[in-house]
Amino acid sequence: MAILILGLALWCAGHFFKRVAPDARAGMGAKARGPITLVLLGGVILMVIGYRMSDGAVFWGRHPATVGINNLLMLLSIYLFAAAGMKTALARKMRHPMLAGVKAWALAHLLVNGDTASFILFGGLLAWAVAEVIVINRAEPNWTPPPPAPRRKEVIAVLASVVLYAVIAAVHYALGYPVFG
Repeated sequence: MAILILGLALWCAGHFFKRVAPDARAGMGAKARGPITLVLLGGVILMVIGYRMSDGAVFWGRHPATVGINNLLMLLSIYLFAAAGMKTALARKMRHPMLAGVKAWALAHLLVNGDTASFILFGGLLAWAVAEVIVINRAEPNWTPPPPAPRRKEVIAVLASVVLYAVIAAVHYALGYPVFG
């Protein structure tokens, strides 16, 4: 569990660095991107390794109802990431679509993984996303929505979300985690 917690801590530290120490971050300029990227990548690697190594109490498992809800939340999560990246109409209405996508992703995984390691990983990332929204909104209370995007971007975001969802499902199956039951 220690490796999992360390990975989660690195992930949070890398993301909160700009908000916790804005002067230090600003002083580093563009040179900070490399080290911060390495911290985040290290965090992800440690989270994956730590999660796969962890064991602990299991409070619930997969259930047909939660699997269906999980799949819908995952499709929504992927679409929210696409909407954020492509600045679609949804991104004009939502200030943090990518962080909303992280929240949907974490909640989806908590529904079907009721073990201690999942509470730490997915619950921790859910808490991080909530805290990140709060910290960003306090630091930058005024928000200007992005300019309107062409209608074709909306269509591309939906289609790309479905294709990416299929790829993610295939990878989960290849790793031995059946997505659809």
